[in-house]
Amino acid sequence: MEELLYQYNPWWEETSRNENVKPREKYLSELRGYLDFKQIIVLTGLRRVGKTTLMKLIIKELIAKGVPANHILYVSLDDYLLHKNNILEIVNEFRKIHKIKIEEKIYLFLDEVTYKEDFHIQLKNIYDSQNTKTFVASSSASMLRDKKASLTGRSIALEIKPLDLEEYLFFKGITIKKRDKQLYKSYFLEYCKDGGLPENVLNPNREYLMNLVDDIIQKDITAFHAIKNHQIVRDYFTLLMERSGKQLSINKIGKILSISPDTSKRYLSFFESTYLIHLLPRWGKTNQKLLSAKKIYASDLGIKHMFMGERDLGSYFENYIYLLLRNKKILYYLYENTTEIDFITDDKILIESKFYSKLNEKQEKLFGEYPADKKLVIDSVEKLSALNEL
Repeated sequence: MEELLYQYNPWWEETSRNENVKPREKYLSELRGYLDFKQIIVLTGLRRVGKTTLMKLIIKELIAKGVPANHILYVSLDDYLLHKNNILEIVNEFRKIHKIKIEEKIYLFLDEVTYKEDFHIQLKNIYDSQNTKTFVASSSASMLRDKKASLTGRSIALEIKPLDLEEYLFFKGITIKKRDKQLYKSYFLEYCKDGGLPENVLNPNREYLMNLVDDIIQKDITAFHAIKNHQIVRDYFTLLMERSGKQLSINKIGKILSISPDTSKRYLSFFESTYLIHLLPRWGKTNQKLLSAKKIYASDLGIKHMFMGERDLGSYFENYIYLLLRNKKILYYLYENTTEIDFITDDKILIESKFYSKLNEKQEKLFGEYPADKKLVIDSVEKLSALNEL
C-alpha cells in the first residue's frame, strides 16, 4: 500500500507541479472558508464536474500556506489495489509511513468514498478519535445517503455544478465588453453544444459526453442497483432527454418501454441521484406538489444537446435559467387552466423564460393576473443578469 499512496501523493517527495488548471473561484473560496471548521466536507455532483480538481487545488494551497506536505493524504477509494482495505486502515498506514501521532493534525482527501462499505461509520470514528480535516467526494446522492445518521452534525455538503455561462467564457479565455453584449447570444449557443463539464469545455468531444453517460449508467445505476438489462436504462435516459423542459409522465415512459410504473419511478430516481437530471414540482397545495407530474431538466446542456441537437432552443434557455436558480431559490412551475409559467419561487417571484420571443396570449393573461411579489420575463441572454438580484 505504501508505494500506491506515494503515487497518489507526489507532493510527499517533490515540489508541487504547476499544472495548467483553470480555478473555479466561487467554489474554492467556499472551501477555504470551511478549512477552519472541524466538519467533514462532502463534495457531490455529476461525474467529471471537477470535484477531484478542486480537492487538488485546495491541497496545493494548503502546502503553499505552510502545511507539511506529508500531513496531506489524497486517495481514490475506487482503486482496485485498495479493495481489501477499509478507510481506517488506509489512514493508519498513512500515519505510520510518516510517523504522525494521533494528536497531530492531518488533512484527508478521500475521492469516491462510497466505494467503501460502511464509510459513514468509518468517517465518524476517524472524526471522533483523530485530529483531522477531511474532504470526501462522491457522484451519487443515493450512495451518500446516511441512513443511520452517523455524520449528522459532523459534515457539510457542497454540490459542485457544471460551469455556468460566465465560467464557460472564462475557461475559454473569452472576455465580452459591455459594448459587445450582443455577442452573448452566439456564445450561449456554443455553450448549449459544449455544456459545462470542464474537460469537455476545454476540448469539446461528443464521444467524451457519450462515454460519461455510459459510465454513469453502468457504474452508478445498473451495477449498483443490479439491473441486468442495461439497454432499457439507456433507452429510458434517451426518453428523459427528449422530454427535458416538459412535464414528465412516468406511466407513459413505462408503457413505451414495457416496464411497470413502479419500475419507471425507480429508474427516474436513479437518474436524479446521479445528478444527470433534476425534477421540478408543480406549485400548489401539498397534494398538487406531491401528485402532479414534475418537469424534468438536464443537469448539463451539452448532454441535452447530444440527444436533442438544435431543436427547441427555447428549452435550452429555460433549462439554463432553472440551473441558475436551482439551490438559490425553492422553485416550482405554475400550471393553471392548461397554461404554464416556467417558474414560481416559494417567496412569490414569478419568472417566465422566452428565448428572443414573447409570451402567448394565455401566458400573458396568467402572468399579468397571478398574485406575485415580483415578476420577471427573461427574454434574452443579455437579461440573465436580472437573476443575480434575486
